Amino acid sequence: MPLNPHAVGTTTEPSPASWTSTDALLYAVGIGGTTDELAYTTENTSGVDQQVYPTFPVVVSTGNAQAFANIGTFNPAMLVHGSQAVTLYKPLPVNGRVHVTTTIANMWDKGKAGVVVLENSATDDADGELLYTTTMSAFIRGEGGWGGERGPSGPQNVPPDRAADETVTYQTSPNQALTYRLSGDRNPLHSDPSFAAMGGFPTPILHGLCTYGFTGRALLHRLCGGQSANFRHMEGRFASPVIPGEELTVRIWRTGDGEAVFTTSVGDRVVIDQGLCRYSS
Repeated sequence: MPLNPHAVGTTTEPSPASWTSTDALLYAVGIGGTTDELAYTTENTSGVDQQVYPTFPVVVSTGNAQAFANIGTFNPAMLVHGSQAVTLYKPLPVNGRVHVTTTIANMWDKGKAGVVVLENSATDDADGELLYTTTMSAFIRGEGGWGGERGPSGPQNVPPDRAADETVTYQTSPNQALTYRLSGDRNPLHSDPSFAAMGGFPTPILHGLCTYGFTGRALLHRLCGGQSANFRHMEGRFASPVIPGEELTVRIWRTGDGEAVFTTSVGDRVVIDQGLCRYSS
């Protein structure tokens, strides 16, 4: 059996990671930041202190590669990013240094596929306190069938049966993936037409985490007053790919005190579902 469920619970050694103001600015334009968001897209605007988009941790170096080496053998071409969550314990510094520990949190047997859940915990070097955690699931086709638990399934974070409280539409650029990839994800699926064709796509597709970042911008401005200090948590499942140049519509439903659910769509096609945001205003 290629995957090793006994790896669940194992943790990597803390690995150092860092970023600069420039890294945060490059990420900002990669997820569509504009001149209406100068606190996030510039570092020298008069009277404006630079902030970092709350979804930025998804591009900070992690121990995921080491963790994946421990879960067993599989064909990387069969791996699809299933879901992503970010939890912030305080605002991200403009220039940061952290140590990241990765834990193989779960491994689910879906029959024809395996799902691996990785959790990354980042401790701020400045004060030794937890700065953020990220959680991702990887759906690996052809790697199930070992008789393990199937894990959670079915609807989650379902929007109420009413019109959304907030609707935000962002236009992505035909060149969006070329900018976003400079934050670290150089997978040719997002830039090389011939590689994309091998995957069955007519053109390179947008990074799922880029769509995630666009969505995070909408949540930040409509729920958090544009202030990163008010952004607590975001999670969602990648449901369908996006082509650079397509228009993204984020629909948000407030469901409780400091909590909302959301979806992101291209036309009638949902591209992120099971969305949940926690915030203060």
